[in-house]
Amino acid sequence: MFGKNKKIDYKYNEGELIKEFSSYIDSTYDKHYSLNKYQSTEFIIDSGHGEGFCIGNIMKYAQRYGKKDGRNRADLLKVLHYGLFMLHVHDKAEKEAKK
Repeated sequence: MFGKNKKIDYKYNEGELIKEFSSYIDSTYDKHYSLNKYQSTEFIIDSGHGEGFCIGNIMKYAQRYGKKDGRNRADLLKVLHYGLFMLHVHDKAEKEAKK
């Protein structure tokens, strides 16, 4: 889909930020999001409420940035994480629509 072998001269530190984001996501698998075998997000998405849940959380954390705990970097990581969940929900819906 996208070129993988091309060396990019990132202007906005994207390479390091993507590594940080990946580490952040990895860390969530050890937290309350996955106390059991399944994450609650899985149940929400599987029950058909994924889009509203993801978009709602993107809005919540985007609006919270700068307010709760100040300019909290974790809020921005959560916006990105729920955006990634939303890409999954989008792709899943597109795949099901093609059936």
